[in-house]
Amino acid sequence: MSKVHNFSAGPAILPQSAIQASVDALQNFAGTGLSLLEVSHRSKEYEAVVAEATQLVKDILKLGDDYAVVFLQGGASLQFDMIPMNWLGEGQTAAYTNTGVWASRAIKEAKLFGNVNVVASSEDQNFSYIPKGYTIPADACYFHYTTNNTIYGTEVFDIPNANGVPLVCDMSSDIFSRPFDASKYDLIYAGAQKNMGPAGTTLVIVKKSFLEKRVSKKLPTMLDYGVHIENGSMYNTPSVFAIFVCMHTLRWIKQVGLEAMEARNKAKADLLYNEIDRNSLFVGTVAKEDRSRMNVNFVLKNKEHESEFLKYCESKKLSGLKGHRSVGGLRASLYNALELESVQALVDAMREFEQSKS
Repeated sequence: MSKVHNFSAGPAILPQSAIQASVDALQNFAGTGLSLLEVSHRSKEYEAVVAEATQLVKDILKLGDDYAVVFLQGGASLQFDMIPMNWLGEGQTAAYTNTGVWASRAIKEAKLFGNVNVVASSEDQNFSYIPKGYTIPADACYFHYTTNNTIYGTEVFDIPNANGVPLVCDMSSDIFSRPFDASKYDLIYAGAQKNMGPAGTTLVIVKKSFLEKRVSKKLPTMLDYGVHIENGSMYNTPSVFAIFVCMHTLRWIKQVGLEAMEARNKAKADLLYNEIDRNSLFVGTVAKEDRSRMNVNFVLKNKEHESEFLKYCESKKLSGLKGHRSVGGLRASLYNALELESVQALVDAMREFEQSKS
């Protein structure tokens, strides 16, 4: 079967090494004679998976024992509630920026637990840029922002100066895509299904000193970070298959290295954005300085050509290019595992489509 080029925004493309390891483990996991789908999460073979996945996160991000790493469930969306539930106390205010749908949902959930100060927003221009020049209040109990906005196609490349305010970040769609100083963050979370693994688990990285600042009130056990950290991601049955695939994806990321991964991702994004800017039929939808390397959003200048172009892409085995249902247009997700040849295939299709309309 000829290659299908996967531009899906998530669940998204995975490295072939992780897919093949998963296929093998479905038949015989770690020599147990059992499928990964039926093995006990309390077996020594599976406990080794969680331990390695946890250590790989620390190795890749160069984090020490002052950080805890856990794999949880409920997606990044559950973190929208868990974070304020654990840290937004009575009479306190949390600071947020609003840069898209997921940031908006995080703000909405935080307001259920306490005061929220939206210090900056790009909603006035349909989230087509990243706000800059805002001030984070010194008395905020934490500052939350989203690095990459999958629906609108913007990305934050510089770490905000929080001036001592605990820094909390949703990195669901660009974690492990480039080097960054993870030690500047108090909490990082990321749904696995874009750059790290399949749907079903969520990575949470917490600085232990921040953990000590949680609210004093009694929390539901399943929503208490301390419980999950104390139990090593095993308080309840974890997402066994998802964490296994994450482990193999993290092995691949560590082997490639974040510096080389950034070079890969920049080359892919530059190739596609250069064609969007050159091609007479297409136009980008966000400020150029804030263009995401992970999710490239663009439209046809003549909307009547959109369905025809998407059908043309399907004939070329270019999959997942339809924009999010809330914004329409086109979206090419260029996550870590996507190869440059796939982006070149899309660029070739754009050029051929342009020629057909000239």
